[in-house]
Amino acid sequence: MRVKRALLSVSDKTGIVDFARGLAELDVEIISTGGTASLLRSGGLRVIDVAAVTAQPEILGGRLKTLHPHIHGGILHDRGDEAHAAALAQHGIEDIDLVCANLLPFEQTAQRADATRQEALDHIDIGGSALIRGAARNHAYVVVVSSPRRYGDVLDALRASAGDVPAALRLDLAKAAFRLTAQYDAAVANYLAEQHDDLFPSFYAPFFEKVRDLRYGENPFQRAALYTQRGSLGPSVASADVLWGKELSYSNVVDLDSALRIVREFADPACAVIKHANPCGCAVADTPAAAFALAHGADPDAAFGCVLGFNRVVDVETAKAVAAPENFVECVLAPGFEPQALSALTSGQPWGKSVRLVKVEALDQPLGGRDRELLRVLGGVLLQEYDSRGVPSEGVRCVSTRNPDDGEMRDLEFAWMVAKHVRTNAVVIAKDRAVISVGAGQMSRVDAVRLAVTKAGERAVGAALACDAFIPFADSVDVAAAAGISSIVEPGGSRNDHEVIAAANAAGAVLVFTGMRHFRQG
Repeated sequence: MRVKRALLSVSDKTGIVDFARGLAELDVEIISTGGTASLLRSGGLRVIDVAAVTAQPEILGGRLKTLHPHIHGGILHDRGDEAHAAALAQHGIEDIDLVCANLLPFEQTAQRADATRQEALDHIDIGGSALIRGAARNHAYVVVVSSPRRYGDVLDALRASAGDVPAALRLDLAKAAFRLTAQYDAAVANYLAEQHDDLFPSFYAPFFEKVRDLRYGENPFQRAALYTQRGSLGPSVASADVLWGKELSYSNVVDLDSALRIVREFADPACAVIKHANPCGCAVADTPAAAFALAHGADPDAAFGCVLGFNRVVDVETAKAVAAPENFVECVLAPGFEPQALSALTSGQPWGKSVRLVKVEALDQPLGGRDRELLRVLGGVLLQEYDSRGVPSEGVRCVSTRNPDDGEMRDLEFAWMVAKHVRTNAVVIAKDRAVISVGAGQMSRVDAVRLAVTKAGERAVGAALACDAFIPFADSVDVAAAAGISSIVEPGGSRNDHEVIAAANAAGAVLVFTGMRHFRQG
């Protein structure tokens, strides 16, 4: 059906003059409102005011202008229904064949730190939503254009089809329109819930937009895609720039996210070495290159085919160390890469052609106090606050006879922060702010200790050990002490704390309780 009459009423006026000019060249009559009409006229276009169609002026400061039978009747008219045609003729209503509308910037307004509640409410679009939904519902006869990105598609179709838009494109535009209004309503609902400090409201509507298809899921036979959550704050792998390399896989994204979570914990230059979502190495040092050397040296065998994370721009020295002949790296995440570092990483090794280089800026930007994590379960979802806590400012106490010296305390704090990101049951052994070994994902806590000290070997002597949850029995301390561990940090809170403290004292080891745990299952 030929598009003869169009209604243009947009908040985002990007490209609207050129779009309207293209419609006018196709002899489409243009109806418009307020600021949109003024802008089109300034561009030399002939425009009919909505008020001339409705015989009613805009009122309430522009809040009420298109909500009228002469507008919505022309949009909702079923062209194949004789009763509809008779009703339009009786009331002098003309068809509207194309609706171009977008919505007031509610999300952008509500997210502003200085925005008042009333200002946010004033940016809830009513008329635009009604226009978009009405046109999308009747997409068999009406073209709905809800994004400036689609102006070119619509004009190309009109020019190629003698003023018509093919059914497939009409349907695609309608789906986009309903996605837009669904997202918009969800943002409003979430905002109002947050206004009542309702962290877990009865209705929660996160909205995700597809970023890219992934090479595959956890296994090659599983398909996967990456989505970003609208309104989410802080750094994210989902919104990162992939500067180089093969397409990401599901496991790459999981590991990159793990690397990002760890390195953003530290103010000094840090490097994390990730394998299967767990750190097999992590270190803090004076330079990124030094941090990499220490982190990679914790477990070079496990680091083969790893994902690396840095909290500093990767320089040439670091890139050359990463691209050493004995190394193999799948991905590198950092807030940036020097040009010569990019060259060293992509040409220094055969794997340089495929290594994924991922840029995530503003690593220290806070996630926001209301940021939540979602975990999918069959038929539902778990929702929890993000674990943004570090070393507690209060409640940390030494319960052993011997107190830690400054170096031991630094290592205990470092090991504790790394253990936060290791899958439970988790044990991390560290020295000089560098991971020596990790015991991850064990069903028994003493087995996690045994695994960590076995991998550490002689390097455990004089090192610090962090345990993500309380140590339930003295056997874990006995195993650690026998390996030469000199200091231990754990939450405390076991009914056997007295036995654990006695074992630490018997070994001459430091034992620090944090009063909180960092349990991480997935």
